[in-house]
Amino acid sequence: MNGLRAILKFYAEMGAEFLHLPGSDPRADLAELNREILQCRRCRLHETKTHYVPGEGSNRPDIVFVGEAPGETEDQFGRPFIGKAGQLLDKIIQKMGLSRDTVFIGNVVKCRPPNNREPLKDEVEFCLPFLQRQIAILRPRVIVCLGKVALNNMLGTSHSMGRIRGQLLSFNGIPLVPTYHPAFILHKKDKEEISKAKWEVWEDMQKVLALLPGKRP
Repeated sequence: MNGLRAILKFYAEMGAEFLHLPGSDPRADLAELNREILQCRRCRLHETKTHYVPGEGSNRPDIVFVGEAPGETEDQFGRPFIGKAGQLLDKIIQKMGLSRDTVFIGNVVKCRPPNNREPLKDEVEFCLPFLQRQIAILRPRVIVCLGKVALNNMLGTSHSMGRIRGQLLSFNGIPLVPTYHPAFILHKKDKEEISKAKWEVWEDMQKVLALLPGKRP
């Protein structure tokens, strides 16, 4: 018991808000966390949402994809990235030789902000611990951050995606690869710009695959 107290004290001194023990059941842990998310009333977003969108995918993924927040379609069905941006993400995942059920897809906040605005600071502060706990349970090898809003809210930074993409970052000791949000590509009109953005995203995904044992970029 004294040994356990010492371990817990150490993690508290390191600033850890939770401790995920090896050998625990990730499926059960995620189910319990999802129940907590579906009962959340921490911020005002629960008042305007249709459905909570906790995230979905494998409970032992190599990769976790993180966006900023659910959109209109996601809010309607309670699933992440299933609109037009999600369809493009699916194509990217498939090109990597993977599928939605072998990765995990989630967002920084679990409810849709009104009119798809960016999540506010206090909304992120209340909701980000859910994502942190999901990542601790999932223990992915790589995190892919989709867009600067998700990236900067996760890391507490103010990066420009155009400047930071291509670099390898870290979140709680896990390699993090920043790349453009699929919606960023869909909103472009110029064919050359679309082609360039898609190629840059694929370059980023090659970096992701290079970090996975047994995967070839």
